[in-house]
Amino acid sequence: MTLRPPKLPLPRRGRNRLLAGAAALAVVAGAGTWTAAAPGGEPPVRREDRVLQSAGTGIDTSYFTAPGRQKRPAVLLGHGFGGSKDDVRAQAERLARDGYAVLTWSARGFGRSGGQIGLNDPEYEVKDVSRLLDWLAARPEVQLDAAGDPRVGVAGASYGGAVALLAAGYDQRVDAIAPQITYWNLADSLFPQGVFKKLWAGLFFTTGSAGGVQPGRPAEPSAAAAATGAAAGATGGATACGRFQPELCAMYERVAASGKPDAEARALLERRSPSAVADRIRVPALIVQGQDDSLFPLDQADAMARAIAANGAPVAVDWAAGGHDGGTREAGRVEARVTAWFDRHLKGGAGTETGPAFRVSRSGGIDSTDGTVRLRGASGETYPGLTAGRREFALPGGGGSGGGREQTFANPAGGTPTAMSSVPGIGGQLAAFGAGLAGLSLDFPGQHARFDSEPLSEEVRITGTPTVALTVRSTAADGSAVLFGKVYDVGPDGRQQVLPHQLVAPLRVEDAQQGRTVELRLPAVDHAVQAGHRLRLVVAATDLGYASPTAPASYTVAVQGPLAVPVAEGVRTAAAGLPAWTWGLPLGAVLLAAALLGIRRPGRAGAAGGPQDRSRPGGPAAAALPAPGPGDDVPLDITGLTKRYAKGQDRYAVRDLSFRVERGQVLGLLGPNGAGKTTTLRMLMGLITPDAGEIRVFGRPVRPGAPVLSRVGAFVEGAGFLPHLSGRANLELYWRATGRPAGDAHMAEALEIAGLGDALERAVRTYSQGMRQRLAIAQAMLGLPDLLILDEPTNGLDPPQIREMRDVMVRYAAAGRTVIVSSHLLSEVEQSCTHLVVMDRGRLVQAGEVAEITGGGDTLLVAVDGPVEEGTVAKVAALEGVESAAPYGEGLLVRLGGATAAELVAELVRLEVPVSGVGPHRRLEDAFLTLIGGTP
Repeated sequence: MTLRPPKLPLPRRGRNRLLAGAAALAVVAGAGTWTAAAPGGEPPVRREDRVLQSAGTGIDTSYFTAPGRQKRPAVLLGHGFGGSKDDVRAQAERLARDGYAVLTWSARGFGRSGGQIGLNDPEYEVKDVSRLLDWLAARPEVQLDAAGDPRVGVAGASYGGAVALLAAGYDQRVDAIAPQITYWNLADSLFPQGVFKKLWAGLFFTTGSAGGVQPGRPAEPSAAAAATGAAAGATGGATACGRFQPELCAMYERVAASGKPDAEARALLERRSPSAVADRIRVPALIVQGQDDSLFPLDQADAMARAIAANGAPVAVDWAAGGHDGGTREAGRVEARVTAWFDRHLKGGAGTETGPAFRVSRSGGIDSTDGTVRLRGASGETYPGLTAGRREFALPGGGGSGGGREQTFANPAGGTPTAMSSVPGIGGQLAAFGAGLAGLSLDFPGQHARFDSEPLSEEVRITGTPTVALTVRSTAADGSAVLFGKVYDVGPDGRQQVLPHQLVAPLRVEDAQQGRTVELRLPAVDHAVQAGHRLRLVVAATDLGYASPTAPASYTVAVQGPLAVPVAEGVRTAAAGLPAWTWGLPLGAVLLAAALLGIRRPGRAGAAGGPQDRSRPGGPAAAALPAPGPGDDVPLDITGLTKRYAKGQDRYAVRDLSFRVERGQVLGLLGPNGAGKTTTLRMLMGLITPDAGEIRVFGRPVRPGAPVLSRVGAFVEGAGFLPHLSGRANLELYWRATGRPAGDAHMAEALEIAGLGDALERAVRTYSQGMRQRLAIAQAMLGLPDLLILDEPTNGLDPPQIREMRDVMVRYAAAGRTVIVSSHLLSEVEQSCTHLVVMDRGRLVQAGEVAEITGGGDTLLVAVDGPVEEGTVAKVAALEGVESAAPYGEGLLVRLGGATAAELVAELVRLEVPVSGVGPHRRLEDAFLTLIGGTP
């Protein structure tokens, strides 16, 4: 017997309308029946296409079943806004093979379905779902709970996810739902805190315009299209929303023209939102929400989870990678979890594992064998919400304002120029390369307040919604202020800053002439802030994605109390300890492991007979260091270094090489293959002996086994690991072999950098090359050495981990340590390093600061969708802060003359240039090729 959650009884009038649905539903046209061949001997899937009549229009549907006479549960699959039933066909076929009867349909106004777009109007789109349930109830292969009541689940993403929630609220026959990246309250999504989300709203109404959607093809988000739609609405252009219901068109045009949502607009959208029937959704719900989503942020999933759980229904929450700004990076995993959810709650599989109550995806690297992105999953036994485990951080740093005192800034006339956080559809992509351009986000001087925390003493992972109390005063005629709050993760150098997931929180404050204290709820994120970084609260007057008042005004803001940050300590990735049998390894095996895993790093001592210096990583000294020599504070000084090839008296791998590295530098060692880079690093590590010259590390000469090498961590030409041990066991065994205390290893920080997730517990023999690379980097970082040497550290890493590695190097240098990195990725060297040493044929070609070698300049390559018109090039070239612009391949080559990369992107969006990517022009590559005699 299958246990089913109680269903909310409907009023008799509503029940009668539902049972009468079958009579109102008729087959208008049967388009045909097909059988899809299945791979690997799996059963074929039969597909029936037909147009069904519902509430005065035709709804295009497809019905999928696998062979068999047994009764089976049904699943309705909805599609995203701008798409059609064809978008979910592959998932429908897989569910059919798993034993479900699956019905897909194109929503009104999309695909080949008729009717107007009602944004999931209960009288139309939601009623269509009830009609589809009537049709399913009449199918002989569909399992019934009662006459006219099919056993059915509803799933879908975005627009389809919302209709799944609404169907559960309006039709008691729905038994389980799996909404994904969707909204709970559409008014809160498009008018958050009373502020108009103009770019996303413009995208909605542009996508739904007459002729704007091709059957079976989802609309691709475009920042230019969104801006065009918003502009059309602002000027009263009716063509901006021709396929929408007239009341929706009128609402959009009214709000777009005024820039401020009114009560009537909110009420219209709230009536079409799942929140309107919150107390009636009482079925098991798997809620999947994207972290890269400025349209439907995580607070929408939080609201639906709390409401449904309060009704007594089972709820699981999954914060997946991606979203409306970041794509669908975990489609396979999410689909598998949806299937398991339905197996449990529709098929009655009590033993089916549906996953934890809460799960969040975190960056974990890439498998270099197949190029697939690897993500780490953290989980909790209960859903923590958005405010669990709060920690408080004072914000004394007021951006030059003298601490946390009040700061005054301007709302510019016309609301321009605007600050920038995310751009619909490309925000996630821009964020990916933004770190190399000092961040995508842009805050104009004089238009924002800034408050910095002190450097963090330890890593803090934000999981939820930070909050802070603000006192706000406004000089606006109506006494209001429109503000945009965001929290940056600021690197140790104070210049590099990251806006997690490019999210910003708008806030409208009324009656603020005399000052008003309000709570600012910042965007919900899952983001780790490293030790040594700062939290930076920025409160701005404008944002590109939102409407701001056009009248100039001054705002005064002061922070009242600390920034409260949720840490959700119960959410973690479980990690098994070192296998018990390894502790019984004989001493000889431990010594063998030490020989295989690298040179033994003894702890360093203070003065003879004195206490150990605990301000630096290290354990009890194995041997006292020699007396300090000349240049004791210089991490590396190489003089006249020479190494001949084994069988060539006049053939040199390295010849008369001299350079010096100071504390706090990140030095890039560059050169073509055969330049002598790796040979130099191996001599530096004491692995081979030079024929002439000298290497001094912190003033001590380097030779094989030199005690000063305990202050050096290195990753050169890979590392030897015991293949039968797990990654974690290898690292722990290596550290034990050094003879240093376990507490000095800083294992957690090294593992965080490795980003191997659950793979840490697997045997190393199962690792891909990229995974072995990350494990070797973690091994080099054990003990946080004062001099870190990395040879090609980014091989096998994905872009997020490359950015993490870049930040690690900067953080090392800012803490007084030194990093030497050899890499063939010139763009990464240019972004990461402060100084360069260029070698060719074993000799030094040039050494100096990066800017000195590259010659400075700020040239960006802008990729665009489609051809670039000559007039557009001229407009870009005429922008303030731009020196020149010229066509370059399938885009533009823009040389900046004062403007920042973020300012350029904002102007390109304003000019409706269809930007698809922005990146630095490889100036270092040109300089490098010139130095070694190549062609720039």
